[in-house]
Amino acid sequence: MTVYKCPKCGRIWQYPITLCPYCIIGLDRIESEQFKIIGSSKVSIPTIMHPHVPFSALIVEDENKNKWAFKSAEEKNIGEQMEFTPNDNENAVAIWRVKYDFADTVKKAVELLGGLNLNENSKILILPTLSSLSYSYMRENTSPEFLDGVLKFLFSKNIKPENIKIGSQSFDETPIEAIAQKSGLLGACLKNKITPIDLAKKNFIKLGEFQISEEAAKADLVLNLSILKIGAAKTTENIFRIMKKENYLSQKYLRSEKEIADELSKILPNSVSLGEAETVQKETGYLVFLGLILASKNHLNLDRVFNAVTAAKNLPETIKEIQLGQIPIIGRQIADVKFDVADN
Repeated sequence: MTVYKCPKCGRIWQYPITLCPYCIIGLDRIESEQFKIIGSSKVSIPTIMHPHVPFSALIVEDENKNKWAFKSAEEKNIGEQMEFTPNDNENAVAIWRVKYDFADTVKKAVELLGGLNLNENSKILILPTLSSLSYSYMRENTSPEFLDGVLKFLFSKNIKPENIKIGSQSFDETPIEAIAQKSGLLGACLKNKITPIDLAKKNFIKLGEFQISEEAAKADLVLNLSILKIGAAKTTENIFRIMKKENYLSQKYLRSEKEIADELSKILPNSVSLGEAETVQKETGYLVFLGLILASKNHLNLDRVFNAVTAAKNLPETIKEIQLGQIPIIGRQIADVKFDVADN
């Protein structure tokens, strides 16, 4: 958890604001390390956003006496410490609530996966979702706010802007440049002084039967940014954008998308997926607020967990056979954040 404190008057906010409105100066960012439960109530009456009961409504306090409300499907005792143990298992999926600040949420989700071995010279390829010629509020593409948050997180790790590349490619007739501009991602890139690239216009190298973007193959880390959609496997679909289009289409005739994704993980192990699920799109196209970020080194598992959180009724073939009970869940548990979106 993070709070923002005025160094002059000492006032504290739980949401990021540029200046203290009383002193008109910048705020200090203070991150909490320890949490203790100081209040607990059992909730038995369901609401629209919290349909699964009973659950515990907790008040937690950090070492600086800052307090937050917290929901838990498990009963907790007053005085008990709240702990979120990282898990670097390749198949683990981290779930965390977005609390105003995407950069802070991305940081926590990555920490739950055991962190990233990065330094200022690390080469990073960010692969945003750019699949539809639509505005950002439609949530068909990675939102500018989420991309900006990911970049702020990387800059906080002292990654140089010149070592970060942002790229994707179009798998249909729509120019990727048009999608980037209309979605607002182009503006987010330029704001952070990074020029996006069209992977289709760059070199590809052959790895086994696959032709992979050279930018991805030579990167120390590929960050796959998916905009999650209920009843779909958007994380898995997006990672295919590092393949040459013709190679991807030919591979689809030879094997399933799950097999392609599994093979990609073997030949490109340096990838982490961040699933944007603050506001998500239902199968009907309508939007619903979920307020989450998911993270995993396993693209398929992330899609499977997200569809479990939203109680999707129709799972795509890509993830239908994945056993949910075999996936390590870290951070928030599915029962803590589950929301039957199909029924709302």
